[in-house]
Amino acid sequence: MNHPPLYRTRILLTLGSLCLVLPAALHAQDYPHADEPIGTIEDVYDGHLTPDLAVSTFRNIDRLFPTRTIPASDSPRELPEALVDLPSMVSYQVDEATYDLYDFLSLDNVTGMIVLKDGEVVYETYQRGNTPDTRWMSMSVAKSITSTLVGAAIVDGHIDGLDDMVTDYVPALAGSAYDGVSIRDILLMASGVEWNETYTDPASDRRDLLRAQIEQRPGAAMEVMAALPRAHEPGTHHTYSTGETQVLGEVVHGAVGMPLATYLAEKIWQPYGMEADANWWLDSPDGVEIGGSGLSATLRDFARFGQFFLEGGVIDGSTILPEGWTETAGQPQELKSGETIEYGYMWWPGWTDPSIADGAFAAIGIQGQNIYINPTRNVVIATHMAQPKPVGREPVDPLVVFDAIAAALD
Repeated sequence: MNHPPLYRTRILLTLGSLCLVLPAALHAQDYPHADEPIGTIEDVYDGHLTPDLAVSTFRNIDRLFPTRTIPASDSPRELPEALVDLPSMVSYQVDEATYDLYDFLSLDNVTGMIVLKDGEVVYETYQRGNTPDTRWMSMSVAKSITSTLVGAAIVDGHIDGLDDMVTDYVPALAGSAYDGVSIRDILLMASGVEWNETYTDPASDRRDLLRAQIEQRPGAAMEVMAALPRAHEPGTHHTYSTGETQVLGEVVHGAVGMPLATYLAEKIWQPYGMEADANWWLDSPDGVEIGGSGLSATLRDFARFGQFFLEGGVIDGSTILPEGWTETAGQPQELKSGETIEYGYMWWPGWTDPSIADGAFAAIGIQGQNIYINPTRNVVIATHMAQPKPVGREPVDPLVVFDAIAAALD
Protein backbone atom coordinates (compact mmCIF):
# COMPACT_ATOMS: atom_id res chain seq x y z
CA MET A 1 0.00 0.00 0.00
CA ASN A 2 1.31 3.45 -0.91
CA HIS A 3 1.06 6.18 1.71
CA PRO A 4 1.55 9.92 1.25
CA PRO A 5 4.87 11.36 2.53
CA LEU A 6 3.31 13.04 5.57
CA TYR A 7 1.68 9.77 6.61
CA ARG A 8 5.04 8.00 6.32
CA THR A 9 6.64 10.79 8.38
CA ARG A 10 4.12 10.26 11.15
CA ILE A 11 4.83 6.52 11.15
CA LEU A 12 8.56 7.22 11.50
CA LEU A 13 7.90 9.75 14.25
CA THR A 14 5.79 7.23 16.09
CA LEU A 15 8.50 4.59 15.88
CA GLY A 16 11.11 7.12 16.96
CA SER A 17 8.97 8.19 19.88
CA LEU A 18 8.54 4.59 21.00
CA CYS A 19 12.29 4.08 20.94
CA LEU A 20 13.05 7.30 22.79
CA VAL A 21 10.48 7.09 25.57
CA LEU A 22 10.32 3.33 26.10
CA PRO A 23 11.07 3.56 29.87
CA ALA A 24 8.25 6.06 30.29
CA ALA A 25 5.98 3.85 28.21
CA LEU A 26 6.32 1.13 30.83
CA HIS A 27 4.42 3.44 33.18
CA ALA A 28 1.91 4.68 30.60
CA GLN A 29 -0.83 2.65 32.23
CA ASP A 30 -0.48 4.91 35.28
CA TYR A 31 -1.40 7.99 33.26
CA PRO A 32 -5.20 8.39 33.33
CA HIS A 33 -5.49 9.60 29.72
CA ALA A 34 -2.94 7.35 27.99
CA ASP A 35 -5.43 5.44 25.80
CA GLU A 36 -7.43 8.41 24.49
CA PRO A 37 -7.58 9.21 20.76
CA ILE A 38 -5.63 12.29 19.67
CA GLY A 39 -5.43 14.54 16.63
CA THR A 40 -2.37 15.66 14.68
CA ILE A 41 -0.13 18.64 15.25
CA GLU A 42 -1.44 20.18 12.01
CA ASP A 43 -4.97 19.89 13.40
CA VAL A 44 -3.84 21.80 16.49
CA TYR A 45 -2.37 24.71 14.54
CA ASP A 46 -5.18 24.75 11.99
CA GLY A 47 -7.79 24.79 14.75
CA HIS A 48 -9.41 21.68 13.26
CA LEU A 49 -10.15 19.68 16.39
CA THR A 50 -13.60 18.90 17.73
CA PRO A 51 -13.99 19.87 21.43
CA ASP A 52 -13.50 16.39 22.89
CA LEU A 53 -10.60 15.59 20.56
CA ALA A 54 -8.93 18.89 21.44
CA VAL A 55 -9.07 18.02 25.13
CA SER A 56 -7.67 14.52 24.66
CA THR A 57 -4.95 15.84 22.33
CA PHE A 58 -3.85 18.67 24.61
CA ARG A 59 -3.39 16.30 27.54
CA ASN A 60 -1.43 13.83 25.42
CA ILE A 61 0.92 16.04 23.43
CA ASP A 62 3.86 13.83 24.39
CA ARG A 63 2.44 11.38 21.86
CA LEU A 64 2.83 13.87 19.00
CA PHE A 65 6.63 14.07 19.04
CA PRO A 66 9.57 12.45 20.79
CA THR A 67 10.06 13.99 24.22
CA ARG A 68 12.57 14.22 27.02
CA THR A 69 11.40 13.78 30.60
CA ILE A 70 11.89 16.43 33.28
CA PRO A 71 11.97 14.24 36.40
CA ALA A 72 9.91 15.20 39.43
CA SER A 73 11.47 16.09 42.76
CA ASP A 74 12.03 13.42 45.37
CA SER A 75 10.69 15.95 47.90
CA PRO A 76 7.58 17.62 46.42
CA ARG A 77 6.89 21.12 47.71
CA GLU A 78 3.66 21.23 49.64
CA LEU A 79 0.92 23.51 48.40
CA PRO A 80 -1.03 24.17 51.59
CA GLU A 81 -4.73 24.85 51.21
CA ALA A 82 -6.62 27.89 52.45
CA LEU A 83 -9.73 27.40 50.33
CA VAL A 84 -12.28 30.17 49.88
CA ASP A 85 -15.61 30.36 48.07
CA LEU A 86 -14.06 32.17 45.13
CA PRO A 87 -17.09 31.96 42.79
CA SER A 88 -19.14 33.99 45.24
CA MET A 89 -16.41 36.64 45.48
CA VAL A 90 -15.61 37.32 41.82
CA SER A 91 -17.47 39.37 39.23
CA TYR A 92 -16.22 41.38 36.26
CA GLN A 93 -17.48 43.45 33.37
CA VAL A 94 -17.43 42.58 29.66
CA ASP A 95 -18.72 45.60 27.80
CA GLU A 96 -22.00 46.42 29.61
CA ALA A 97 -22.63 42.96 31.04
CA THR A 98 -21.59 41.52 34.40
CA TYR A 99 -20.16 38.00 34.50
CA ASP A 100 -19.01 35.59 37.20
CA LEU A 101 -16.40 32.87 37.53
CA TYR A 102 -18.72 30.17 36.21
CA ASP A 103 -19.13 32.16 32.98
CA PHE A 104 -15.36 32.32 32.53
CA LEU A 105 -14.89 28.59 33.11
CA SER A 106 -17.56 27.80 30.53
CA LEU A 107 -17.01 30.49 27.89
CA ASP A 108 -13.23 30.10 27.71
CA ASN A 109 -13.42 26.29 27.99
CA VAL A 110 -11.21 26.13 31.07
CA THR A 111 -10.14 22.56 31.82
CA GLY A 112 -8.18 23.45 34.93
CA MET A 113 -7.49 26.50 37.10
CA ILE A 114 -5.56 26.93 40.32
CA VAL A 115 -5.18 30.12 42.35
CA LEU A 116 -2.40 30.69 44.90
CA LYS A 117 -2.50 33.52 47.42
CA ASP A 118 0.57 33.90 49.64
CA GLY A 119 1.70 30.50 48.35
CA GLU A 120 -1.49 28.74 49.47
CA VAL A 121 -4.17 27.15 47.28
CA VAL A 122 -7.36 29.18 47.64
CA TYR A 123 -9.17 27.70 44.64
CA GLU A 124 -8.64 24.72 42.34
CA THR A 125 -10.93 23.18 39.75
CA TYR A 126 -10.65 20.58 36.98
CA GLN A 127 -13.08 20.10 34.11
CA ARG A 128 -13.54 17.89 31.03
CA GLY A 129 -12.13 14.85 32.82
CA ASN A 130 -8.85 16.49 33.86
CA THR A 131 -7.39 15.70 37.28
CA PRO A 132 -4.39 16.92 39.30
CA ASP A 133 -2.41 14.17 37.53
CA THR A 134 -3.21 15.48 34.04
CA ARG A 135 -0.27 16.80 32.03
CA TRP A 136 -1.36 19.59 29.69
CA MET A 137 0.38 21.37 26.86
CA SER A 138 2.06 24.67 27.59
CA MET A 139 2.61 25.98 24.06
CA SER A 140 4.15 29.45 24.45
CA VAL A 141 4.24 29.23 28.23
CA ALA A 142 7.39 27.24 27.44
CA LYS A 143 8.93 30.44 26.04
CA SER A 144 8.92 31.98 29.51
CA ILE A 145 10.50 28.85 30.96
CA THR A 146 13.23 28.81 28.30
CA SER A 147 14.00 32.47 28.92
CA THR A 148 14.27 31.74 32.65
CA LEU A 149 16.96 29.16 31.90
CA VAL A 150 19.01 31.96 30.32
CA GLY A 151 19.02 33.73 33.67
CA ALA A 152 20.09 30.54 35.42
CA ALA A 153 22.90 30.04 32.89
CA ILE A 154 24.17 33.57 33.61
CA VAL A 155 24.28 32.91 37.36
CA ASP A 156 26.11 29.63 36.70
CA GLY A 157 28.66 31.39 34.49
CA HIS A 158 27.73 29.51 31.31
CA ILE A 159 26.68 32.82 29.70
CA ASP A 160 28.60 36.02 30.42
CA GLY A 161 25.59 38.29 29.99
CA LEU A 162 22.77 39.41 27.73
CA ASP A 163 25.16 41.25 25.42
CA ASP A 164 26.77 37.97 24.34
CA MET A 165 26.23 37.19 20.67
CA VAL A 166 23.86 34.39 19.66
CA THR A 167 26.38 32.96 17.22
CA ASP A 168 28.87 32.45 20.07
CA TYR A 169 26.61 29.61 21.24
CA VAL A 170 24.88 28.57 18.00
CA PRO A 171 27.54 28.14 15.29
CA ALA A 172 24.88 26.93 12.84
CA LEU A 173 23.67 30.55 12.56
CA ALA A 174 27.06 32.04 11.68
CA GLY A 175 26.85 33.90 8.39
CA SER A 176 23.09 34.31 8.66
CA ALA A 177 20.90 37.28 9.58
CA TYR A 178 21.63 36.35 13.20
CA ASP A 179 25.18 37.67 12.93
CA GLY A 180 25.40 40.65 15.28
CA VAL A 181 22.28 39.65 17.22
CA SER A 182 22.64 39.55 21.02
CA ILE A 183 20.91 37.31 23.52
CA ARG A 184 19.05 40.40 24.76
CA ASP A 185 17.76 41.00 21.23
CA ILE A 186 16.45 37.43 21.12
CA LEU A 187 14.80 37.70 24.53
CA LEU A 188 12.92 40.78 23.32
CA MET A 189 12.17 39.17 19.93
CA ALA A 190 14.00 42.09 18.38
CA SER A 191 16.61 40.31 16.29
CA GLY A 192 15.51 42.22 13.19
CA VAL A 193 15.11 38.93 11.31
CA GLU A 194 11.99 38.75 9.15
CA TRP A 195 9.23 36.48 10.49
CA ASN A 196 5.56 35.64 9.92
CA GLU A 197 4.00 34.03 13.01
CA THR A 198 0.54 33.28 11.53
CA TYR A 199 -0.26 29.84 12.97
CA THR A 200 -3.03 28.94 10.55
CA ASP A 201 -1.20 30.05 7.37
CA PRO A 202 0.54 27.05 5.76
CA ALA A 203 2.92 29.44 3.99
CA SER A 204 4.04 31.25 7.17
CA ASP A 205 7.49 31.02 8.74
CA ARG A 206 5.83 29.53 11.82
CA ARG A 207 4.52 26.63 9.77
CA ASP A 208 7.93 26.24 8.08
CA LEU A 209 9.41 25.77 11.54
CA LEU A 210 6.64 23.32 12.42
CA ARG A 211 7.40 21.31 9.27
CA ALA A 212 11.04 21.16 10.34
CA GLN A 213 9.88 19.82 13.70
CA ILE A 214 7.70 17.24 11.97
CA GLU A 215 10.69 16.21 9.87
CA GLN A 216 12.58 15.35 13.08
CA ARG A 217 15.95 15.74 11.41
CA PRO A 218 18.82 17.13 13.51
CA GLY A 219 19.59 20.71 12.51
CA ALA A 220 16.44 21.19 10.43
CA ALA A 221 15.03 23.93 12.67
CA MET A 222 18.24 25.98 12.56
CA GLU A 223 18.30 25.59 8.77
CA VAL A 224 14.91 27.34 8.67
CA MET A 225 16.17 30.13 10.93
CA ALA A 226 19.48 30.55 9.10
CA ALA A 227 17.68 31.02 5.76
CA LEU A 228 15.60 34.00 6.94
CA PRO A 229 16.43 37.51 5.70
CA ARG A 230 17.08 40.56 7.85
CA ALA A 231 14.31 43.16 7.91
CA HIS A 232 15.62 45.56 10.59
CA GLU A 233 18.80 46.33 12.45
CA PRO A 234 19.18 44.12 15.54
CA GLY A 235 17.56 45.50 18.66
CA THR A 236 15.46 48.15 16.90
CA HIS A 237 12.17 46.40 16.05
CA HIS A 238 10.00 43.85 17.89
CA THR A 239 8.35 41.03 15.93
CA TYR A 240 6.73 38.19 17.87
CA SER A 241 8.51 35.05 16.70
CA THR A 242 8.42 31.48 17.92
CA GLY A 243 11.55 31.04 15.84
CA GLU A 244 13.41 33.30 18.28
CA THR A 245 12.64 30.89 21.11
CA GLN A 246 14.00 27.95 19.15
CA VAL A 247 17.16 30.00 18.69
CA LEU A 248 17.14 30.79 22.42
CA GLY A 249 16.79 27.10 23.25
CA GLU A 250 19.83 26.41 21.09
CA VAL A 251 21.70 29.20 22.92
CA VAL A 252 20.96 27.59 26.30
CA HIS A 253 21.85 24.14 24.99
CA GLY A 254 25.13 25.40 23.54
CA ALA A 255 25.98 27.33 26.68
CA VAL A 256 25.25 24.73 29.37
CA GLY A 257 26.28 21.67 27.35
CA MET A 258 23.28 19.60 28.37
CA PRO A 259 19.63 19.19 27.35
CA LEU A 260 17.26 21.96 28.43
CA ALA A 261 15.08 19.40 30.22
CA THR A 262 18.06 18.22 32.25
CA TYR A 263 19.11 21.77 33.11
CA LEU A 264 15.55 22.72 34.07
CA ALA A 265 15.34 19.67 36.30
CA GLU A 266 18.65 20.40 37.99
CA LYS A 267 18.13 24.13 38.52
CA ILE A 268 14.38 24.48 39.22
CA TRP A 269 12.11 21.46 38.76
CA GLN A 270 13.71 19.25 41.38
CA PRO A 271 15.11 21.83 43.85
CA TYR A 272 11.80 23.71 43.98
CA GLY A 273 9.85 20.51 44.52
CA MET A 274 7.73 19.85 41.45
CA GLU A 275 5.59 16.81 42.22
CA ALA A 276 5.22 15.23 38.76
CA ASP A 277 7.38 14.37 35.79
CA ALA A 278 6.98 16.72 32.83
CA ASN A 279 7.80 16.13 29.17
CA TRP A 280 9.36 18.41 26.56
CA TRP A 281 9.15 18.04 22.78
CA LEU A 282 12.39 17.49 20.86
CA ASP A 283 13.43 18.73 17.42
CA SER A 284 14.67 15.22 16.61
CA PRO A 285 15.02 11.93 18.49
CA ASP A 286 17.39 12.60 21.40
CA GLY A 287 17.81 16.14 20.03
CA VAL A 288 17.28 19.69 21.30
CA GLU A 289 14.10 20.74 23.09
CA ILE A 290 11.54 22.93 21.28
CA GLY A 291 12.23 26.21 23.06
CA GLY A 292 8.87 27.81 22.33
CA SER A 293 6.35 25.06 22.96
CA GLY A 294 5.68 21.44 23.79
CA LEU A 295 6.42 21.30 27.52
CA SER A 296 3.60 19.35 29.16
CA ALA A 297 3.14 19.42 32.93
CA THR A 298 0.49 19.31 35.61
CA LEU A 299 -1.47 22.41 36.56
CA ARG A 300 -0.03 22.39 40.07
CA ASP A 301 3.55 22.31 38.78
CA PHE A 302 2.90 25.22 36.41
CA ALA A 303 1.57 27.09 39.45
CA ARG A 304 4.69 26.15 41.40
CA PHE A 305 6.81 27.58 38.60
CA GLY A 306 4.85 30.82 38.87
CA GLN A 307 5.39 30.85 42.64
CA PHE A 308 9.12 30.27 42.14
CA PHE A 309 9.19 33.31 39.87
CA LEU A 310 7.07 35.37 42.28
CA GLU A 311 9.55 34.56 45.02
CA GLY A 312 12.37 36.12 43.00
CA GLY A 313 13.94 32.93 41.69
CA VAL A 314 15.31 31.96 45.11
CA ILE A 315 15.15 28.35 46.28
CA ASP A 316 15.95 27.56 49.91
CA GLY A 317 18.15 30.64 50.11
CA SER A 318 20.01 29.92 46.85
CA THR A 319 19.74 32.55 44.13
CA ILE A 320 18.93 30.80 40.85
CA LEU A 321 18.43 33.92 38.71
CA PRO A 322 20.38 37.20 38.40
CA GLU A 323 19.48 39.97 40.82
CA GLY A 324 16.43 41.86 39.57
CA TRP A 325 15.67 39.32 36.83
CA THR A 326 12.13 38.52 37.96
CA GLU A 327 11.31 42.21 38.48
CA THR A 328 12.49 43.03 34.94
CA ALA A 329 11.46 39.98 32.91
CA GLY A 330 7.71 40.67 32.99
CA GLN A 331 7.80 44.42 32.39
CA PRO A 332 7.82 46.53 29.18
CA GLN A 333 11.27 46.92 27.64
CA GLU A 334 13.01 49.63 25.66
CA LEU A 335 14.66 48.88 22.33
CA LYS A 336 17.83 50.47 20.97
CA SER A 337 15.58 52.65 18.82
CA GLY A 338 14.08 54.18 21.98
CA GLU A 339 10.74 52.47 21.41
CA THR A 340 9.10 50.86 24.45
CA ILE A 341 7.53 47.50 23.68
CA GLU A 342 4.81 45.74 25.65
CA TYR A 343 6.92 42.63 26.01
CA GLY A 344 9.48 41.43 28.54
CA TYR A 345 11.97 38.56 28.57
CA MET A 346 9.45 36.34 26.81
CA TRP A 347 6.79 37.23 29.40
CA TRP A 348 3.77 39.45 28.69
CA PRO A 349 3.33 42.58 30.83
CA GLY A 350 -0.24 43.18 31.96
CA TRP A 351 -2.38 45.27 29.57
CA THR A 352 -5.43 46.00 31.74
CA ASP A 353 -5.44 49.00 34.08
CA PRO A 354 -5.44 46.88 37.27
CA SER A 355 -2.63 44.62 36.05
CA ILE A 356 -0.52 47.58 34.96
CA ALA A 357 -1.04 49.23 38.37
CA ASP A 358 0.00 45.99 40.13
CA GLY A 359 2.95 45.24 37.84
CA ALA A 360 1.32 41.91 36.97
CA PHE A 361 2.55 39.82 34.05
CA ALA A 362 1.95 36.41 32.50
CA ALA A 363 3.31 33.50 30.54
CA ILE A 364 0.74 32.85 27.83
CA GLY A 365 0.26 29.98 25.38
CA ILE A 366 -2.12 29.58 22.46
CA GLN A 367 -5.47 27.90 23.10
CA GLY A 368 -5.60 29.30 26.61
CA GLN A 369 -2.58 28.39 28.73
CA ASN A 370 -1.58 30.95 31.37
CA ILE A 371 0.66 31.54 34.37
CA TYR A 372 -0.39 34.91 35.83
CA ILE A 373 1.83 36.53 38.45
CA ASN A 374 0.72 39.53 40.50
CA PRO A 375 3.63 40.59 42.75
CA THR A 376 1.68 43.40 44.41
CA ARG A 377 -1.10 41.11 45.66
CA ASN A 378 1.08 37.97 45.98
CA VAL A 379 -1.16 35.96 43.67
CA VAL A 380 -0.34 33.26 41.11
CA ILE A 381 -2.98 31.81 38.77
CA ALA A 382 -2.38 28.95 36.34
CA THR A 383 -4.88 27.75 33.76
CA HIS A 384 -5.28 24.98 31.23
CA MET A 385 -7.83 25.64 28.50
CA ALA A 386 -8.99 24.04 25.25
CA GLN A 387 -10.01 26.85 22.97
CA PRO A 388 -10.93 25.94 19.37
CA LYS A 389 -8.36 28.07 17.53
CA PRO A 390 -4.78 29.07 18.34
CA VAL A 391 -5.73 32.72 18.90
CA GLY A 392 -8.77 34.99 18.84
CA ARG A 393 -11.23 32.61 20.50
CA GLU A 394 -11.36 33.89 24.08
CA PRO A 395 -14.87 35.26 24.68
CA VAL A 396 -13.59 36.61 28.00
CA ASP A 397 -10.12 38.17 28.34
CA PRO A 398 -8.49 35.95 31.00
CA LEU A 399 -6.49 38.87 32.37
CA VAL A 400 -9.72 40.69 33.29
CA VAL A 401 -10.77 37.65 35.32
CA PHE A 402 -7.34 37.18 36.88
CA ASP A 403 -7.28 40.83 37.96
CA ALA A 404 -10.73 40.45 39.52
CA ILE A 405 -9.63 37.31 41.37
CA ALA A 406 -6.48 38.99 42.68
CA ALA A 407 -8.45 42.00 43.93
CA ALA A 408 -11.14 39.81 45.54
CA LEU A 409 -8.50 38.01 47.60
CA ASP A 410 -7.27 41.15 49.35
